[in-house]
Amino acid sequence: MKLYYPKYWKDYELIDSGNEEKLERFGEYILRRPEPQAVWSKSLSEKEWKEMAFARFVQEGSHSGRWDRFKNIPDQWYIKYVYKDMELKFRLGLTGFKHVGIFPEQAVNWNYIYKAVKKINSAKVLNLFAYTGGASLAARAGGADVIHCDSIKNVLNWANHNMQSSRLDNIRWLLEDAFKYVKREARRGNTYHGIILDPPAYGHGPKGEKWKLEDMVNELTESVASILNPQEGFLVFNSYSLGFSPLVIENLVLTHFSQQITQQMETGELYLPERSGRKLPAGIFVRAGM
Repeated sequence: MKLYYPKYWKDYELIDSGNEEKLERFGEYILRRPEPQAVWSKSLSEKEWKEMAFARFVQEGSHSGRWDRFKNIPDQWYIKYVYKDMELKFRLGLTGFKHVGIFPEQAVNWNYIYKAVKKINSAKVLNLFAYTGGASLAARAGGADVIHCDSIKNVLNWANHNMQSSRLDNIRWLLEDAFKYVKREARRGNTYHGIILDPPAYGHGPKGEKWKLEDMVNELTESVASILNPQEGFLVFNSYSLGFSPLVIENLVLTHFSQQITQQMETGELYLPERSGRKLPAGIFVRAGM
């Protein structure tokens, strides 16, 4: 298994981490956010953190909280990501769920997706649990026809705004439970050249249906495998579940996908480098195909 980190971010930096927090720069604004994996001590002093931070997220419930602001910071602002001739622009914001609208470590996978779709004529890509659309934008920038599937309407609207900000067009927005959509596509006999699978550890459908990743990931992976082109296809499978070993998703892919896909497969761990040289874990992935 290899370790990967985003190398081309000028508008993002992990400054420090520790004591279950991280200090990050998004464009010109520096934020403090909870980070349960940062169980070590901070490299910088608390005074330095306070001097730098524009705002701090304070957890008030299991999945929600508030932002305490210390300096002038807008509710929304923009950052860019540039790789080769791909230039993406994202609107960020201080949400009530500690997220700001982007997972910067995923830039590693955006590069892969962008290069993969350029190798395929008339590539068709499905992005599941697609959030604010970084992977969808990368696929579209590479020339693919893209379906972006998420179960939360305001997230789809946010992704659409990012598409327009990035001067892209014609991504198809789908307000749908990803699992149900994949099953319908399998029944219809539809296939895709690329599938991006990025399920959260816990989730909700459009009507509030609750599910847990461990309970449905095997069946989900099997269904996804049935709609991926086995000869000319690629898969990006991310996981943030703290209980998952990289071998778990590797075994899922080996179990359900064709040999043509799995013969070109790599398992990796994403991380964010901080100024001190330490590495903050940021999820695991399998990429297969192409």
